Amino acid sequence: MTVHVDIVSAEKEIFSGEAEMVFAPAIQGEVGIAPGHAPLLSRLGPGEVRVKLAVGSELAFYVSGGMLEVQPSTVTILSDTAERAEDLDEALLVKAKEAAEAALSDTSSTMDFTKARVELAETIAQLQTIQRLRRRSGR
Repeated sequence: MTVHVDIVSAEKEIFSGEAEMVFAPAIQGEVGIAPGHAPLLSRLGPGEVRVKLAVGSELAFYVSGGMLEVQPSTVTILSDTAERAEDLDEALLVKAKEAAEAALSDTSSTMDFTKARVELAETIAQLQTIQRLRRRSGR
């Protein structure tokens, strides 16, 4: 049995296909969705979405947050930002993390600390997604 999965960002559709299982970073913790799952509507936090395909392979995506809708035969993930994990640029993310940490430690700055904290959390989630992908693929 499979469930149809759509992952959509503000710009484009990132993935559409059949899966045996979907794992997503819901606000209350990671959820696993199998075919026939009870209807569910949940907010997502920044993190990794894993889609286990019917052929046994697994795809990984980063989402910045958003909404998860589950129906018995369909899973829809809507996110402002969504990317395939393999497309994330680790060097760029490390620099962004360092910049966000520096901004947060600068108490004389007039910057928006809430925005900096959100950016730091998203950057850390992206880096964790890259690290998990690397561990799974043995790289």
